[in-house]
Amino acid sequence: VPIIALSQLSRQVENREDKHPQLADLRESGSIEQDADVVLFVYREEYYLGNKEPKEGTQEHLEWQAEMEKVHGRAEIIIAKQRHGPTGTVQLHFQANLTRFSNLAREDYLPTRGE
Repeated sequence: VPIIALSQLSRQVENREDKHPQLADLRESGSIEQDADVVLFVYREEYYLGNKEPKEGTQEHLEWQAEMEKVHGRAEIIIAKQRHGPTGTVQLHFQANLTRFSNLAREDYLPTRGE
């Protein structure tokens, strides 16, 4: 019988420069970390970058916009623990208005060509 447990993350994530969640961030859930066969996290750089918008009309804002365009509509599923398999990250497309995850378009998998 599969069991799915959800947990909030502790506020430790907000205090770090790298916002990617880690197993230690599971809020008061050491038993989930210990007993779970699989632990997955959803991470969206767009969420954290959106909270750091600099003042419009500045060079920093232009750089921020360029970075936002790179991460817009993207999400990472972080496989932080998998008892019988590999860990890693899966890149997905994310539609915020529908809270929908889907595979990235084929061109997103292709390497960029040098000019």
